[in-house]
Amino acid sequence: MNLKTFLLGTCSAVVIAGFAQAETLTIATVNNGDMVRMQTLTDDFTKANPDIQLEWVTLEENVLRERVTTDIATKGGQYDVLTIGTYEVPIWAKQGWLLPLDKLGADYDVDDLLPAIRSGLTADGKLYAAPFYGESSMVMYRKDLIEKAGLTMPDAPTWEFIGEAARKMTDRGAGINGICLRGKAGWGENMAFLTATSNAFGARWFDENWKPQFDQPEWKATLDMYVKLMNDAGPQGASSNGFNENLALFQQGKCGMWIDATVAASFVTNPKDSTVADKVGFALAPDTGLGKRGNWLWAWNLAIPAGTKKADAAEKFVSWATSKHYLDIVAAKEGWANVPPGTRTSLYENPEYQKAAPFAKMTLDSINAADPKNPSVKPVPYVGVQFVAIPEFQGLGTTVGQLFSAALAGQMSVDDALAQAQQVTTREMTRGGYIK
Repeated sequence: MNLKTFLLGTCSAVVIAGFAQAETLTIATVNNGDMVRMQTLTDDFTKANPDIQLEWVTLEENVLRERVTTDIATKGGQYDVLTIGTYEVPIWAKQGWLLPLDKLGADYDVDDLLPAIRSGLTADGKLYAAPFYGESSMVMYRKDLIEKAGLTMPDAPTWEFIGEAARKMTDRGAGINGICLRGKAGWGENMAFLTATSNAFGARWFDENWKPQFDQPEWKATLDMYVKLMNDAGPQGASSNGFNENLALFQQGKCGMWIDATVAASFVTNPKDSTVADKVGFALAPDTGLGKRGNWLWAWNLAIPAGTKKADAAEKFVSWATSKHYLDIVAAKEGWANVPPGTRTSLYENPEYQKAAPFAKMTLDSINAADPKNPSVKPVPYVGVQFVAIPEFQGLGTTVGQLFSAALAGQMSVDDALAQAQQVTTREMTRGGYIK
């Protein structure tokens, strides 16, 4: 063998060995703006970790939840990193489905995570998911349209005011709907909005003995208000609209108000995407004077399933994607207003962020005001603002969401939707042993 052949063979062996050692992480994530942006910025991670390759599975919210839940429950092992919500983390950690995050690195600064967000991701003193962004909900509104209607938006509006404003701002001839709200069925779609809203009306999913409460007047008041308001001032086909659909409508100037996730604030004020970027104001989620506002508490988080064979590589990625360093990358590329919000105390203490993000204080106030342990006016046996933190809720919330979406579409009456919700929920809670 001559020297040239030897060197070529040696180089080939090194290259092959390099490829053999490279690990591919399969990451399941949700199709929204912040997650899609992250995928465009991962060169920073792969340059620092050339032995790790990334493969993305990006799915619509309801589909993501269904597939990830099926995979982890059956130990399918399709994914190495999961994008999951605050609802799943403590339940799945208790079932042994998630690995604790105890190797995030010395510079990660776990103590910098907002206490309200971190507490929902912790079980038995261990962190089981890292928040990519955190959110509550609030009113986003068109300042020009509210002024044209002869009204002034309070910082803390009531539902009565929201209804009046929505109807006055509606101009169907000009293609403007006074209000856009979630109608798409799903426990994390329309039921996130409606459950949080129902808290302000004094409604609750269950009484202290786990008896379903859809036959009570508070739920009737909630759903009546919602359906009538959307019929009077909402967009056509609202029963098909979730977060992404309403975001697009608002950015296109077709909504006077939108009550949804605080994370949307940077999208509706970004002139690259929003035709009304310079006209947007913010207010707290509405109340009815009973002492509770309809603002939820949520985070989209990155977690590692217990069945992965690539745990160390997965935790390196989770650490990178949820770090202060990642926020700096987004700020440098997209501006401070567009960094993922709602996760770190240091972000809300940063003068550059405060200056760039007029919604920062409203977001933090909304997150801190949410009370998962006491979400409604009356006592409840569960934890959760816009969800009930029990395993059965995922199926129940989706079923009830389908009924309420059908009521919005005019396919059944509000009374029928509530009666069926009461029936199916009572049956499932009895079957689950909650009701004796």
